[in-house]
Amino acid sequence: MPTVLVVDDSAVDRSLVSGLLAKDTTLKIRNAIHGADAMRQIEESPPDIVVTDLIMPEMSGLELVAAVKAKYPSVPVVLMTSKGSEDVAARALHQGAASYVPKRMLAQRILRTVRGVLSAGSRLRRYERLMGCVARNECSFVLDNDCSMFGDLVGYLQECVVSMGLFDEVECTRVGVALEEALANAFCHGNLQIDSSLRDEDDEAYGLMIRQRRAQPPYRDRKIHVDVLMLRDEAVFTIRDEGEGFDPHSLPDPTDPANLEKASGRGVLLMRAFMDSVEYNELGNAVTLIKRRGTPADGAASEDS
Repeated sequence: MPTVLVVDDSAVDRSLVSGLLAKDTTLKIRNAIHGADAMRQIEESPPDIVVTDLIMPEMSGLELVAAVKAKYPSVPVVLMTSKGSEDVAARALHQGAASYVPKRMLAQRILRTVRGVLSAGSRLRRYERLMGCVARNECSFVLDNDCSMFGDLVGYLQECVVSMGLFDEVECTRVGVALEEALANAFCHGNLQIDSSLRDEDDEAYGLMIRQRRAQPPYRDRKIHVDVLMLRDEAVFTIRDEGEGFDPHSLPDPTDPANLEKASGRGVLLMRAFMDSVEYNELGNAVTLIKRRGTPADGAASEDS
């Protein structure tokens, strides 16, 4: 049973988050009142994942991310962000956090996010003995426009990069999160041509449009193309959809604090935080993600995204 450590100095918020996570009866929930308390508990019994507020006494969420990454690199940390903490959240993502959820969207996203990060880490451990050592790995996939296939593909690619010694488990989890965001963008915004701003306005309407377009031509018949090149010093992932594309320069800056809480910029922010380079082609229907071995955690992705 995976253990989630919820860290928040507000008793009300701790109770809220614990209650939302407890809807999944396969999760065991523990609580800490601030970062220092969390580190004491982690030293006694490391959890499978940490969910933390950013602004706390004694040890902030940003300091907690750094401490966990340094001492317990296999334990991923998910941030809960609030208005006014956007700059700190962006720094934490660059320094090792696995994902984030705006506090105003906790009910809709916290359980989904925790499950996703746990799944990325468990897939990595499950495939650990599968591959063996490879000096160069080049492969291509053509996926149906079906998001249920993304997890298996990302798990396979994670094990490939681990077997080559490119990244540790936490960095590999972060790579997995970035890849799943890129695949989701190709699926929803590329092939289904759904504007991400709809998700900011009405999450239910966004989900309904996804279901409708998955059953309609030409959206349902489009494919997602994934090309991968893994070397000893870097991994290059290119994800292309069959949609009409867009102008990459029209993307809002996801690092702008004004955009951090918007669902429409979340995927781009995570990709840029976790990868060394994020570049779109001229048509805007393909993105190339590059991650290099041994890159400092606070390295920023290419601005060409």
